[in-house]
Order: sequence, then C-alpha cells, then structure tokens
Amino acid sequence: MSRFTLELGFIKPQYRLWALIATTVSLLLLTMHSFSPMKMSPPPYAKTPSVYDPVRACFVILVRNSELEGIRSTILQIEQTFNSKFHYPYVFLNDDYFTDEFIERTKILTTSPVSYGKLDSQMWGYPSFINTTYAAEQREDMASKGVPYGSSESYRHMCRFQSGFFFRHRLLDDYDYYWRLEPDVGFHCDIDYDVFRFMRDNDKKYGFTMTFTEYMDTVPTLWNTVKEFKSRYPEVVKNWPSKKDSLEQFVTSDDGETYNSCHFWSNFEIAALDLWRSNDYLKLFNYLDRSGGFFYERWGDAPVHSIAAAMMLRKDQFHFFNDIGYTHTGYTHCPVDPSFRDKCNCNPETNFDYDPGLSCYPVYKRVIQS
Repeated sequence: MSRFTLELGFIKPQYRLWALIATTVSLLLLTMHSFSPMKMSPPPYAKTPSVYDPVRACFVILVRNSELEGIRSTILQIEQTFNSKFHYPYVFLNDDYFTDEFIERTKILTTSPVSYGKLDSQMWGYPSFINTTYAAEQREDMASKGVPYGSSESYRHMCRFQSGFFFRHRLLDDYDYYWRLEPDVGFHCDIDYDVFRFMRDNDKKYGFTMTFTEYMDTVPTLWNTVKEFKSRYPEVVKNWPSKKDSLEQFVTSDDGETYNSCHFWSNFEIAALDLWRSNDYLKLFNYLDRSGGFFYERWGDAPVHSIAAAMMLRKDQFHFFNDIGYTHTGYTHCPVDPSFRDKCNCNPETNFDYDPGLSCYPVYKRVIQS
C-alpha cells in the first residue's frame, strides 16, 4: 500500500473524500510550482505587486548615428553591471533622425523598453535673440586661444540642450528620475541595488561620481550672470536653502564673490527631473540663456547644473556614488576601499578623486562635512 493510502486509513470514512480532494489539490499546486519558470528568487526590489513600488526612471542618451559603436559599448556594460537586473527603459535622443541600423543594433542589446526621439529647432538651434555673426566671431577667437571645443558650433548647441531642454522632451514626460549615459564610457563595478529607488527613498536629488575643475576661459561671465539673477529675483532666491545648508561653498571659495571652477562632471548624472523642471531652475536657465553665454562664450552644462544644484538643494540631497566605478575620456573613478574589490574590475591606483589641480572631490568632501 502507498503512503497516501496508509494515511487515509487513519481517517474516519465520512471524511475520506474531503481529505482525498484536499490532498490532490495540494499535490497539484506543488507540482505546478516545482516546474514554474519563475521559481528563482527575485532580485532586490523585484517587481512583485505586493512589495514593489515602481520608480518612474530611465536612461537618457544624447547620441549621433556615427557614435553607434561607442554607445553599444556603453549599453553592454550598463546591462551587465546593472540593468539586466532592473530593466529600466532607454531614451535615445538625436539632433537628426536615427537610422534603421542604429535602432536595430541598439534595441537588440536589451530586453528593456527603448524609444528614439529627434530634437526640434527650439531644443537644438539658435534662439531669435542670438546674433549668429557675433557668435561665429567669438568661436574663432576662442579657437585661436586654444580653448577646448572653442570653434565647435555643435558643442555649444549640446551644452545648451543639456542645460535647459533635455528634461522637456516629450519622451521624458513619464519619468521622475534619469541616468545620463554617453558613448565610449566605462562601468567597472557590479551594482546590485536599485539606484533610482535609493535616490527616491532617501530624498536625493543629484548623484555623481566625479568632480572636475572647469576651464575658466569657457565661462568668464557665468558667475557674474548668476549673481545678477540672484540680485534681480530675490523672490526666487528666498526659496533656496541657506548658504550653510546648501552646497554653495563647493562652487565658490570666497563667500560668493567668484566662481572657483568646481563642478560635477555631468556626463554621469543620476538625478531627479523635478530639479530641472522646477520654476526656480527654469527662471535661472532662461536668464542665463538670454544673456548669450552658451554661444558668445562656451558655457558647459556641467558648471550650469552644478552651480544651480549647489544653490538650490540642501547638502543632504546630493549623493556621491562611490560604489560605481566609471571612466570617461581617460579619467576614472575607482572605489579604493578593499570591500569593493570583489565587485569592481578597475585599478584603485587609477582613481581620480584626489588628483591635484583637477579633481574637486576634496572640496566637496570638506563642504559636505562642514
């Protein structure tokens, strides 16, 4: 006799039918679970309706068709180190139409949703108040002085777009957070937690990996223009935290008289979109835009974002992603703590954080701890 038959033998006859039904159903459910393709344990913050509160977040990528191989390299790395576990969507943006080849060869790299958008002339072009003849003369002058990207017209359009328009593109309307990606960068560490959920749950608004000093010949009037804005719009400034509570001392070392050149390197940003969508930032950006500095000089989105965030956010709303190893154009942030060695494949000796004369991380660390 089977074990099942023996167990039924101890049950009163009038209850055996119900016991048989209950046992059969239990065995059926157990069998179905054993052969279910979902029997693996879910990753942290898995998308199960009972425990998961989704974060409306995406990767945002400004890229050209000619940079296909570079962005494929980036996506392969971000999928391997992070997104294969969390499946956040990608938003690709371009000042031209994406080719079929670009779409096919990027879409195949991920199982996450992907979307592709073209920028309009408002986002990528000269506004009506810019004197294009004078702008061209200024580019020639900067080029003659050896200023990086001094002669580049498209670089200026890019900096203006990243400063004031990427977050307004319709493809980002459904998102609250973004992670900016660029072609030909490196990611060196496994990331086993949801960085977007970390940002949201801890009220972080701006995350970075590297800080840099700006080439000051590109922004000779930026700081004074910000000071003019603050003087003309005290009703905006009153909404901002105090100097003590903000990170303003990260971008000025003489109590606001001049810009010290420090900025967060914005080719890597994990941030809240409501920072840039806020009325305060939009008013500041519009003031900067109408001054002409994006075209008559060569204002970068990194100092613009950094100065604005440093003044508008509290210190505790910034986050240094020390655990994300990252390389851009030969500069690397590599976690130096031994606890990261099993998760990272970079050499700690290449870490840029304390590079004298170039990195502003020591300034950030001092201000954040003060």
